[in-house]
Amino acid sequence: MITKEILKQVKRIQIITSRMVTDVFAGQYQSVFKGKGMEFDEVREYQPGDEIRSIDWNVTARMGHPYVKKYIEERELTVIFLLDMSLSCYFGTVHRLKSYLAAEICSVLAFSAIRNNDKVGLLAFTDRIEKFVPPRKGIRHVLRVIREVLYFKPKGRGTDISMAIEHLNKLTKRKTVTFIISDFYAHNFKKALAIANKRHDIIAITITDPREITLPNIGIIRLEDAETGDSFLIDTSDSTLREHYFQSSLQRLRERERLFRSIKIDSIDIRTDIPYSQSLLRFFRMREER
Repeated sequence: MITKEILKQVKRIQIITSRMVTDVFAGQYQSVFKGKGMEFDEVREYQPGDEIRSIDWNVTARMGHPYVKKYIEERELTVIFLLDMSLSCYFGTVHRLKSYLAAEICSVLAFSAIRNNDKVGLLAFTDRIEKFVPPRKGIRHVLRVIREVLYFKPKGRGTDISMAIEHLNKLTKRKTVTFIISDFYAHNFKKALAIANKRHDIIAITITDPREITLPNIGIIRLEDAETGDSFLIDTSDSTLREHYFQSSLQRLRERERLFRSIKIDSIDIRTDIPYSQSLLRFFRMREER
């Protein structure tokens, strides 16, 4: 059942992100994500200045004077959000949970997509496939996607990115623009990602909380792995331990960055303590320049 509180939250995200799309991302999305190519439109009589190579010689022979083929850009795209709903994403120590931030990012990109008449779909996963919303157009459909991102209750705890990517390849044989939104606490997904990137335009959106990089000095605390349920006590007053935690976190982030680079996948790094609009803008500008 959709409660008033759910509708209120969905409406809030719609207002915030729609304004952002209009004020900040207008034109950026369309200039970065191109259509499938050029599609035949019609044949018309040759006019001075037309390229010789566009002449339709069959029609020209039939009609007795030159005709050219006219093409238009096939603009429509299919955008899929491959969304990590594992329990590690329901974490945040600053302004909001990583899962709520993911909902806002989905909303910004989805509203950008439908402004350009593209389809939007959702594939939510944990260590299993949790939910699939087939790609469609329109504001009502985007609002449904946002609602599912915000309030769908997953059954799994862990993260299996390879399984999710393989399921995506089974669902669609045509090229898509796929945003993988995750904290990427997973293993052995490089091969599946590389294969999928040959068919689709894959963009990795990584979401990180500052407490996943540094620990505060607050004495003895209990930490729990959200995905496995394992818990343990640590003494955060130990400076050696805090430094080891920091260096281990940096190494994990560097390894993830190297992985994306090695298979030529663009990534957008999002943090819960920094406004995401600048990260998205940097990505759009980088793609546009390239």
